[in-house]
Amino acid sequence: MLKRKIEGILERFHSDPSRKALLLTGARQVGKTFSVREFAKSHYDVFVEFNLIRDAGARAVFEKADDARDVLLRISAMARKRLVPGKTLIFLDEVQACPEAVTFIKFLVEEGSYRYILSGSLLGVELRNIRSVPVGYMDEAEMFPLDFEEFLWANGVGDDVLEHLMDCFENLRTPDLFIHSRMMKYHSLYLITGGMPAVVQRYIDTNDLRQVFDEQTSIIREYRRDVTQYDERMRMRLRHIYSLIPSELNKHNKRFHLNNATARGRFERLEDDFVWLKEAGVAIPVFNVDEPKVPLELARKANLFKLFLNDVGLLCAFYMDGIQLRILNGETDMNFGSVFENYVAQELAAHGYGNIYYYSSKKHGEVDFLVERNGNVLPLEVKSGRSFKAHAALDNLMSERAFAIPRAWVLSGNGEVIKEGSVIYMPVYFMMFLKRDAFDKPLIYKVE
Repeated sequence: MLKRKIEGILERFHSDPSRKALLLTGARQVGKTFSVREFAKSHYDVFVEFNLIRDAGARAVFEKADDARDVLLRISAMARKRLVPGKTLIFLDEVQACPEAVTFIKFLVEEGSYRYILSGSLLGVELRNIRSVPVGYMDEAEMFPLDFEEFLWANGVGDDVLEHLMDCFENLRTPDLFIHSRMMKYHSLYLITGGMPAVVQRYIDTNDLRQVFDEQTSIIREYRRDVTQYDERMRMRLRHIYSLIPSELNKHNKRFHLNNATARGRFERLEDDFVWLKEAGVAIPVFNVDEPKVPLELARKANLFKLFLNDVGLLCAFYMDGIQLRILNGETDMNFGSVFENYVAQELAAHGYGNIYYYSSKKHGEVDFLVERNGNVLPLEVKSGRSFKAHAALDNLMSERAFAIPRAWVLSGNGEVIKEGSVIYMPVYFMMFLKRDAFDKPLIYKVE
């Protein structure tokens, strides 16, 4: 069984004294349903699951009910098992097919007999219209494909190794040479398999990259099928834009050009398409900023961006030109920049960075990523080849006094951690330790 970080969120849900419901969102195939089922086995005596897409009767429970008591009566009838107050988890899967279920959650939580988890796949649906309901009675968490650390867990990498790497990251020390070599092999493997649970499990079970590729192809087909089922007016554009992402990333500047998406397209007309792909969890936009200053969102240019896939393994599967073996063989005559950058974008998204940015200007050049860390802008430059110290645009940016950026990272396959002025060179897999600033301590302010 694959160990997932969502388990921590589920544990907090279980011990929450307010007994709120939990809504899990995310793209298809990222492991939402499996995680809830495994969690229920060890935490509840009774588990009841309804799929609101496949089961019309389950939808009718909410669509035809008059009040919460009526809903509970209907659930009890459909469950065909005795529901025990305080020991029962009710799981409503694919809840986007029945918005009424979300509306009733407030009253069901207030009634208090049972606990509730809801799950929604954003592919082919819009949860935006119901996410604000019911305020105060339901928390929300988003699931992603396995990040690199979860992938290492799946491959049996021990806690002592990860603790060593974490110590090197926090104290800017070079990892043990043998451990670095192993991590780069795992990292190359991750670029190929990605983090879709079914794909990772297939690799763990077989070590057969052909079967991995077959599983990835199946997921891509399912994503495309969901797009075509979504909206008669948008589906052709959505499918076309989704299919264009790998080729756009393979270009020199990796920016998504709207005239490649449609000959007549204007951003105002296409904006909903890109928002849908992001909300669906299948694409990660990285927006350009015209000034690298905190807060970055204020400098964001909405119509200039890069678009990455939600899973780096799916990106490799899209290319279908033997790139997998070339990555595993460590070939340096090919530019794997788009693959490395997709990995970084994926890690940032999984670690809580809702909006991700890059910087580009005629004066300074282009820097791959910008994030906010400890109240400052942190530029991230990603290097897939040997010339990891060649980064003119980053040098130009860091030398600009008006921006006053204290630190920058260069991420590459090099195993040394090197600090040269304000630039720190580190292994690319250190991305697994870059988390969004957490505000989990009291922030008390009083006017005297």
